[in-house]
Amino acid sequence: MSLPKTLAQDVARNLVMVARLIDEDPEQAYAYSRIALRLASRVAAVREAAGFAAYATQQYAEALAEFRAARRMTGSVELWPVMADCERGLGRPEKALAMAGEPEVQKLDKTSQVEMRLVAAGARRDMGQIDAAIVTLQSPELASSSIQPWTARLRYAYADALLEVGREDEAREWFGKALEADKDGSTDASDRLAELDGVEFVDVLDEETDTADETDAADTPASEGRDEQDGSEGQDGPVDGSAQH
Repeated sequence: MSLPKTLAQDVARNLVMVARLIDEDPEQAYAYSRIALRLASRVAAVREAAGFAAYATQQYAEALAEFRAARRMTGSVELWPVMADCERGLGRPEKALAMAGEPEVQKLDKTSQVEMRLVAAGARRDMGQIDAAIVTLQSPELASSSIQPWTARLRYAYADALLEVGREDEAREWFGKALEADKDGSTDASDRLAELDGVEFVDVLDEETDTADETDAADTPASEGRDEQDGSEGQDGPVDGSAQH
């Protein structure tokens, strides 16, 4: 609303494209975010979108800078968890863990508090503190039977941590619980369960390609194979290879 109408429309179009592409084509989303940023760098929504686009392309330093700019403009703490995760991406898990203990966390809504817990557990794992990561994930939200948008990811993270310390039976149980809550397929809990049960996945397309190659080889006449070996194409074809590519 702070921009002239035509400029506002141009910026809005680019932000729409960022939102449409960020999951399927993050590089292209990032390109659109840079255009929006060039047009309206003083708009908080633009800085936030640019931050998420950079985050999606693993450009964590740039993402963190954009998130900090958006936070300065709005005064909101809602970006706190993703800012902490950027610190992890930059190889600074200690900083992410410190952010998990800051007063800003108490101002977050429930969803963002769970996200912060996931980031903190990830930071613990980055530091080799796997048992501490498991304890970090143990919470009323984990124990709740209520299904929330974050339930599947929280259960999945807990199962993955349990598996890392060799608690396979418990891990299988929690991967199963994650799958129950994962209505939109946000995790690969089903694949992880299958792996624990010894199921091996085979790429059907690769198998079909291999079978087709074997069939073609079997159908090739022996004389044709000899022609290829000695560089000729039969009596009517060139024998010096000058016309072959």
